[in-house]
Amino acid sequence: MMIFGVPLQAMLGQLLLGLVNGSFYAVLSLGLAVIFGLLNVINFAHGALYMVGAFLAWLGLQYLGLGYWWMLVLAPLAVALLGIVIERTMLRWLYKLDHVYSLLLTFGLTLLIEGLFRSFYGVSGQSYPVPDLLQGATNLGFMILPNYRAWIVLASLAVCLATWYVIERTRLGAYLRAGTENPRLVEAFGVNVPRMVTLTYAFGVALAAFAGVLAAPVQQVSPLMGSNLIIVVFAVVVIGGMGSIMGSILTGLGLGVIEGFTKVFYPEASNTVVFVLMALVLLARPAGLFGKAT
Repeated sequence: MMIFGVPLQAMLGQLLLGLVNGSFYAVLSLGLAVIFGLLNVINFAHGALYMVGAFLAWLGLQYLGLGYWWMLVLAPLAVALLGIVIERTMLRWLYKLDHVYSLLLTFGLTLLIEGLFRSFYGVSGQSYPVPDLLQGATNLGFMILPNYRAWIVLASLAVCLATWYVIERTRLGAYLRAGTENPRLVEAFGVNVPRMVTLTYAFGVALAAFAGVLAAPVQQVSPLMGSNLIIVVFAVVVIGGMGSIMGSILTGLGLGVIEGFTKVFYPEASNTVVFVLMALVLLARPAGLFGKAT
């Protein structure tokens, strides 16, 4: 069966590959949305911390013998600790200032972190093996789907939906949202708002590190892997609506699929289709598809 001159099998295969890329977009944009939506900080260092998560997985295997499953937990925790240091020593002094100050600070942190890793490991990528449990592939009839890529989609969806549920449907999420809008009122109920803000930033960057560990077996672990992705992720957040949790998840998955289909019908536009869509969305709806106008 043909669709617009393309075999149906190729279309379905590209749909699944688009979901894999969209899963990375969803997790990374979710972390950005959490940090911006709850802390009002534009965290340009997100891509660098995504790279740090991937490198920690590689370093843990090379020097400590810690496998993939250990590092899937330990790398996000380590990056969360780094996030706590960044928030407490630098970011917390910028909350009352214009967004451009946090953007410039985190951009400087990106250059610093990437420069450190480039000085030690160069720009060539490091390979990371697929864990034994997820090796092999499954025959779906229309394509051979690597088991690890299926795991990326399932793990990303689980983390995204769990994060959305905690923030939007639990008392903790209500405290987080209220703490950003009226911190004095929340403190009157005995909640330590500064500590809550710190942990929120730590959780947001931990999501980036989690995505980095997921990416390590399918990408070359390189100091530049985050800078190549972060611009697209920012576009995803803008299209979905700055600070919109569900908007980031749905837009990330959707744009991954659109980007995949573009590679089938018009490969030359696959690298720019996200930015074209961002421009169109901003013209029609400046707050984003799921954002609220202010």
